[in-house]
Amino acid sequence: MDIGIDLGTANVMISVGNKGIVLNEPSVVAFNKRLDEVIAVGDEAYKMIGRTPDYISVVRPLSDGVISDHKMTEKMIEAFIEKVTGKQLFMPNIVMCIPSSITDVESRAVVDAAKIAGARQVYLIEEPVAAIMGAGVDISKPEGNMVVDIGGGTTDIAVISMNGVVTKKSLKIAGNKLDKAIAKYVSSRYRILIGEKTAENAKMAAANVYSPDGGRKAVVKGRHLVRGLPEQIELTDYDIYEAIIDQLDEIINGVKDVFEKTPPELVGDIYRNGVYLTGGGALLYGLDRLMSSQVGVKCNIADDPISCVAKGTRYAFQKLDKLLDGFEQVSMFK
Repeated sequence: MDIGIDLGTANVMISVGNKGIVLNEPSVVAFNKRLDEVIAVGDEAYKMIGRTPDYISVVRPLSDGVISDHKMTEKMIEAFIEKVTGKQLFMPNIVMCIPSSITDVESRAVVDAAKIAGARQVYLIEEPVAAIMGAGVDISKPEGNMVVDIGGGTTDIAVISMNGVVTKKSLKIAGNKLDKAIAKYVSSRYRILIGEKTAENAKMAAANVYSPDGGRKAVVKGRHLVRGLPEQIELTDYDIYEAIIDQLDEIINGVKDVFEKTPPELVGDIYRNGVYLTGGGALLYGLDRLMSSQVGVKCNIADDPISCVAKGTRYAFQKLDKLLDGFEQVSMFK
């Protein structure tokens, strides 16, 4: 059995052979410190965020696209693989997605986690390569294609041609940073403390980052910082725009930086083909138009952008002997 894992900061998505995507759950682990054991992962653990006693710790073991808690990551991968395969006694081949700027040490941590979880052979594929393959683009031609993959922890920007990465950039600015920016904005302007889950829901409901007009709104509830009592307010798309526009400008500047390093022939291809937006951040209302207006190239939101990376891991098994830069077999870590 071949398994593709999009090990994201916000969500883990797993695809299996010809079945497609069989699991999509938050990258969250609930750990009972008294019993020294994991009590929940994924959806079940996500529901516990902000709602547990002191002796139960609910953590995201990945931060900014890399493993920050090795033990919890291993437990989480192991639990998810068991959910997908049952308790069958076999060792699958696994393709794991990694950010394009990951270090050798961080790569080793990902491989070790997969090995401990029961993988026979581990392959690593860079997220932008998987994302553009999952968007349905044929990357084997001598033609430039640019992808901007905005996930939970990182934004990966890359130009790909002939199965290889030509230029790339990875930013630690993505969905989670946007949520924190919204929570910080509400705290400083309205003196109300809200959680990141609330901020994320407001972002999805009320964002309009291209032409905010007050028409999109979201009610948020939290604790007033002065009175210490429950409070609710209505946020508009103006509020969301003010809160996150600085972070979006950094992503757009990252796209411009990659264009500056790209050979002119490939820039011409990208101008004709457009820029592909993938990841959950691609669904931010108005982002495609905002980016198009800033870089002067049409930006296309991929079909089902959230699952593009997971789909790409499945397609990667069909190209094991063809993918060049951005894909490696990690047999040396056995």
